Formats: sequence, C-alpha cells, structure tokens
Amino acid sequence: MLLNRIFNDTDKKWRPIIQALETAIGKDGVIRRKEELLTYECDGLTAYRQRPAVVVLPRTTEEVAAAVKICHDYQIPWVARGAGTGLSGGALPVEDCVLIVTARMKQILNIDLENQRVTVQPGVINNWVTQAVSGAGFYYAPDPSSQIICSIGGNVAENSGGVHCLKYGVTTNHVLGLKLVIPDGSIIEVGGSIPEMPGYDLTGLFVGSEGTLGIATEITLKILKTPERVCVLLADFTSVESAGQAVADIISSGVIPAGMEIMDNFSINAVEDTVKTNCYPRDAAAILLVELDGLSVEVAAYKEKVAEICRENGAREITSANDLETRLKLWKGRKAAFAAAGNISPDYFVQDGVVPRTQLANVLEKIEQLGSEYGYRIANVFHAGDGNLHPLILYDNSIPGQWEEVEELGGEILKLCVELGGSLSGEHGIGSDKNEYMSYMFNEIDIETMQWVRQVFNPDNLANPGKLFPTPRTCGEAANAKKLS
Repeated sequence: MLLNRIFNDTDKKWRPIIQALETAIGKDGVIRRKEELLTYECDGLTAYRQRPAVVVLPRTTEEVAAAVKICHDYQIPWVARGAGTGLSGGALPVEDCVLIVTARMKQILNIDLENQRVTVQPGVINNWVTQAVSGAGFYYAPDPSSQIICSIGGNVAENSGGVHCLKYGVTTNHVLGLKLVIPDGSIIEVGGSIPEMPGYDLTGLFVGSEGTLGIATEITLKILKTPERVCVLLADFTSVESAGQAVADIISSGVIPAGMEIMDNFSINAVEDTVKTNCYPRDAAAILLVELDGLSVEVAAYKEKVAEICRENGAREITSANDLETRLKLWKGRKAAFAAAGNISPDYFVQDGVVPRTQLANVLEKIEQLGSEYGYRIANVFHAGDGNLHPLILYDNSIPGQWEEVEELGGEILKLCVELGGSLSGEHGIGSDKNEYMSYMFNEIDIETMQWVRQVFNPDNLANPGKLFPTPRTCGEAANAKKLS
C-alpha cells in the first residue's frame, strides 16, 4: 500500500510537468516509460548509472528554451545530453531530473566557405562537418577518437580535443559564436561570426562549462583549408622513455606536428589482435605516430628532420605514408585503441590526465608501479605532443570490489598528474568522475571564484547539478559560512 501511494504521489507531481513538456515539444518528443529511459541512464562512463525521470527530444532552440523554462518554473533539475559518448559522467542524469537530449537537432544550418565558417545544431556529429566541406577543400580540425559518433554540442560542453589538438588546439579554438539557452529559459547569443568580439569572452567561458551554464543550440565553427600535403611517420622504439624523449626533441627542434601519439606494447598488441592493421610491430616497447602537414616543401623538410630525431633516440624502423589510404591505415589502430581494450577485457576505466612533456617517461613509470601495486593491467595511449595521457585500466565489473579499487587507482593517477605540474583533464571533462579531485588542483578560493560564475547563470543550481565542482555549496552559503566563522 505504501509503495502504491508513493508511486501515485510521484506520478501526480510529474503529471502537469509531462503535460507541459508534451505541449511544448510534442508527445513524440517526450519519453517517460521506464524501459525506454534505461537507454539514457549513463553516458560512456557506464560505471555510474541513474535513470532520469523524463527525457525530452527537442528539435529547435525554441523547444529547448520551453523545456528549460518548464524546469525552471517547477524547480526541476535538468541535464543536457548529446550522443552520450562522454567519458567523465558529464551527461549522467541526476535523480528526478529532466534529461534534454539534442540528438534530433542535427541540421547544418549554414556553410560560409568564403569566410571559413559553418553553423550547426548541437546534435550534428563531429565528422559530418568535415564531410560537408571537404569537397570544397576545407575541414574541421578538432577530431576526438569518437568523432564518427560524438556530437558538436558535447564537444563544446567538454572542450574536446583529439589527435590534431597539438597544432590546431581544442574545441574552444574553433568556436566563433554560440546561441544559448540559459537556465531560466532565456535565449542569448555570445561571440559572433568573426574571431574577435568586444566585451567579455563569454564564448570561451561557455566552452568547457559542462552543461552547468546552459545549452548551446546553434554553434558557429571555424573551418580550415585542407593542407597541400600530409605525411604520417610511424617509428618504433625499444623503450617508452626513448619515444617520449623523441617527442620532446621534436618540439624543441621547432617542428610542430599536426599530431603526435604514443602507444605502449600492451596497446599495440591489443590493437593488432582486434583490428589487425599489420602496421604496428608487436615486439616494440612503444610506437610513435607523427603527422606533418602544410606546404609540400615544408612537410618534406620536416619529415627528414623528424626521422633523424627518432633515429637519434633509438628508433628501430621508420615507416612513412603520404597517400590518404595508407595514412588512414596507420591511424586506424590508434583510433581503435579504446575499442581494442574493450575486446580484451570485460571492462576498462580510462582517465585523461595531463603532464608536462618532460615528465612523460617519469609518469609512465609511476603508472606502471601503481598498476602493479593495485594488481591491474594498464594500457597506455596518449597525445604525446601535449602530454595528455589515456591510461586504460582493465578490470571485471562482475567481480565484487574491483570497480572500487579501479576507481581509487584512477584517482591516484590523477593526483600524480597534478603533483607533476599537470592537470586532471585534457579533453574528457571533470563531470561526475573527477569533481572530488578538483581540490587537489585548485584551492578553496579558486573553486569559490568559479562557483560565483556558475551562480550568475545558474543561481538555482538546476543545470547539471553535482557536476564539475566538488561540492554543491552555493556562493551564498559560502558567504554565510565565512560570516559565522
């Protein structure tokens, strides 16, 4: 009887909210059945799960604004979600929330080749942007490994990077302007169609805010001209330290590759077992992938220079690829590294801490020690050029206690990155996964200052509550606490 009464009370509470959402978005855009909600209970970090109360699927900015306004009026928390490929629990629903999913907002609204910009809705897949402009000789630079499925809205929320972030920067370097729905349901525009705008850089503030300040519903992106020539080199080494030193020496020489990636022996064999590229030597301690692009004469000169540096650091063999098909083959294994880990282990947990390039060899040695200490295998793939690590901790979630140990091990790796002068995240975001470690990187005043920014946009803490920061404490509560102390 009590359970029935609780259900009825809950149902009664939600009935007017559901009706309002259906009126605003249409019945086909509101999901309420429990079995259908299971699809949305987690993002790419599947260890954390929470079923939302309702899912809405808007198609326009106005429909997003209407949904957010209803949540504001009823004081219901809401979470934005794109393709659900995030790896930090950023799109994890909170209890009794409305999940606003942008998957139906997948229009490329405008292509302006003359001014090298494209405007898209947030549900547009990353790779679609390049596909839309490649025939005219342009491309979109940010390329996360999940670029064939991740959405631009999620990339903006997490400030995603990818292989080419070394030379071309992460998402924030390619966003010119945004149309936003902020947490009271208002629609605002920040930035514009040109790189430099007067006033505060609200575009830069919003990119990477992880859904805590609002939802981007239209995004104007910068596109680049396709380079005249592209060359990829693959060098294999007998030690990870040698590969890491080659990276440092390449950068020191003045060469800035489009991308530099390292994979350790464990990752090499996992990839070859899974995708069978037949490009990666299985006995190598590490391989280094270097992509060079630009004018033909420039790439030719840099190719020789990079090869020479790799040989000086003990590279056994260097393979180069100039044609598109062979280049894609060399990159195929790196792009499939996460999938390969999933093929050799029931579960894996990935982190994305960052360290200075000079600390790569040191941090990899310490990660190996931590893996041995905790008793878990760790495969390492990383954006070597900017020190962005991706340790993949392999485990079996069906064995009681393993997840808790792996979560603790991941935390120790993040602390290590901060101790060595690095960061908690390079591209995956903080989300639900890393928020408790923010205090290792920022002091109380730092975090409180960031909270003041959140409070300006999100005073009721309805937009993605519990994410990014280690405590939901409001600035007002902090001020009162200081008065009482």
